[in-house]
Amino acid sequence: MSAEEEPQHDQTGLDLARAVAAAYRGTAKQRRPRARPTGTFFGRRRRTGTDPQASGAHPDDRDPQSLQSSLDRLVTERGWETDVAVHGMFGRWESIVGPDVAQHCRPQRFDAGELVVQADSTAWATQMTLLSPTVVAKLNERLGDGTISKIVVTGPRAPSWKKGTRSVRGRGPRDTYG
Repeated sequence: MSAEEEPQHDQTGLDLARAVAAAYRGTAKQRRPRARPTGTFFGRRRRTGTDPQASGAHPDDRDPQSLQSSLDRLVTERGWETDVAVHGMFGRWESIVGPDVAQHCRPQRFDAGELVVQADSTAWATQMTLLSPTVVAKLNERLGDGTISKIVVTGPRAPSWKKGTRSVRGRGPRDTYG
């Protein structure tokens, strides 16, 4: 058989891998490693131990932080600890005052140690007024002493009888509206 009669070999598989490896070895010998300037690491400046921006094996503020730790730091920096604790109490109101009272009396706002509670009826407003010293003690036990100084209880909103053609001078109707 002559060279002309030999079938051409399809370079796939092992023969192709050998050809690529031989070509790579030939180019690897020709290439020389580039000298890197001292004091750099892949084109960046190396950080020394005295650098305040250097990150070590210990976590610092530049490392990824959990959302909880970020929120805790924000609340502490802004001085919102008391407000966050009191408004968190709004969500736990039923466990503090009990289900019966919580069904008819809801906290509305907190301002300067004063908690405003809205009652469904005048009867529940009276009941909450009588319970307020006990509730203040429970809240201060959970939130910290002196957080809440007093509870202001508001009753239901009554309609106004002051306007219209049939308004009556004087004290007007007397209903509890609830």
